[in-house]
Amino acid sequence: MLDMRDLAIGLGVAMAIEGALWGAAPGTMRSMMRQVETTPDSALRIAALVLLAVGVGIVWMVRGG
Repeated sequence: MLDMRDLAIGLGVAMAIEGALWGAAPGTMRSMMRQVETTPDSALRIAALVLLAVGVGIVWMVRGG
């Protein structure tokens, strides 16, 4: 069962990774953001769904699913 601590940890890890990427390579991140603006919605949707599935799979495996 999902514990609110798990949600907080997940958000914290996501924020730490995002902050590390922006801190280490702001120019590259800015360039990637410009590239996202020109990417078709369908490609972004597919990428998001794949990442969602991978993330859920990782959590499921780690939690002993």
